[in-house]
Amino acid sequence: MAAEPFLIIDDQPISATQIINYLQVTRKLDAFIGDIVRQFVIERELQSQEMSVSSAVIEQAVIDFRLNNQLTDSTQFQEWLTNNGLTYEAFHNQVAGSFKMRKLKENVTASKLPEYFIERKMFLDRVILSRIIVADKEVAEELKTQLQEGASFEQLAREYSLTDDRVMNGMVGPVSRGSMPDLLRADIDLAKPGNIVGPIGMEERWGLFRVESLLPASLEDPQVKQSLEDEIFEQWLAEKMQTLPIRLQVSG
Repeated sequence: MAAEPFLIIDDQPISATQIINYLQVTRKLDAFIGDIVRQFVIERELQSQEMSVSSAVIEQAVIDFRLNNQLTDSTQFQEWLTNNGLTYEAFHNQVAGSFKMRKLKENVTASKLPEYFIERKMFLDRVILSRIIVADKEVAEELKTQLQEGASFEQLAREYSLTDDRVMNGMVGPVSRGSMPDLLRADIDLAKPGNIVGPIGMEERWGLFRVESLLPASLEDPQVKQSLEDEIFEQWLAEKMQTLPIRLQVSG
């Protein structure tokens, strides 16, 4: 008995074997299998933890979505569902799934988040800087002296700096502390807003830096928290996926 076609294109049946061959030719097979394994791990974890969401919460989320997207009219909403290839039941399941995923992510990351935040804090902390970059140390030292005597940092940046940000009076921030060269970060960590740091040698150039403001990261920031949760969850998911034996078996 012939196998049922996996897909039909222009009335031509396409078997699963052909699809695998197409994916191999386009070098997308690994990503395709990776997506399947990823979803398999998530679905199995959701089942094992018996995630549930109350129908009232889901219905309210659907109402909020329709209000936010001007889809309160039932006809418009049905058109939107059709245009997106969805039935109401499928859309309802998507909303429920998003709540379950949020719960799963919280369960996975809650105990790991504080320690992970400490590990990543140097890269999350940001500093807004202005800079003057010149080719010679002697020029940098002379400009530092002028700044100490009251010269305008902005004017000197426009006149002497070799980098494109001179048109912005040398403003380059915000910059991640973790991305800074060690020497610059060490001096910045001791500085306060308004302080001038340098001259500091970097790649055959010399820089003077003014600290405009410090932007320390905090777990109270929803964006920081969500970003870290996503990172922890993806690491956890990758570890789960790596432990699974996978065998590709397609009958021709």
